[in-house]
Amino acid sequence: MNTTILRKSVLGIAGLAFAGGLAAGPLHHTGTGTADARPVAAVQADTTVDAGKLIPHGVQGAQSRIDLDAEQTANAKAIMAATKKTGLDERAAVISIGTALQESKLQNLGHLGDRNDHDSLGLFQQRPSSGWGSPEQITDPQYATTAFLKGLRQVDGWQNMPLTDAAQTVQVSAYPDAYAQWEQQAADLVTQHWNNS
Repeated sequence: MNTTILRKSVLGIAGLAFAGGLAAGPLHHTGTGTADARPVAAVQADTTVDAGKLIPHGVQGAQSRIDLDAEQTANAKAIMAATKKTGLDERAAVISIGTALQESKLQNLGHLGDRNDHDSLGLFQQRPSSGWGSPEQITDPQYATTAFLKGLRQVDGWQNMPLTDAAQTVQVSAYPDAYAQWEQQAADLVTQHWNNS
């Protein structure tokens, strides 16, 4: 087969795969991020989200992605709405959603019995015994997000930190580097829903 024809065939198939991927939504794979990776977002007609602001230094390490159901998407939108209400920007929403993806997979978790980490509850797995609020408060997405953002605001330079460092400073997790894997999906969610949350 002629190399020109072969090249055109391969490029045509790649173009169809790419276009099909955009129509179907984000790809579901784990890959290695690079320092200059930028969010891949759903195509929207009118968006004012500054993509460079969402992940200012690129993602760190391999990225994870999960399929979200309607409740998880609603929780992501609730985090964005609470972020806007506190006067913070899209970067704060990316950090908050990435944190909630790690802590609860964006599920508003109640007490998990033997699987519970101490008395951790809600989207951010906040603990009443650590002063985050009552169980009723920290299972309210708006309250939980506002509490998380209050902690984030106390972190000097959080706007320019990698997500995992900012989240860890607030959450004090036993797995401080685990937040990094959710930065791309969090940025994609903010790009897709910021203007309608």
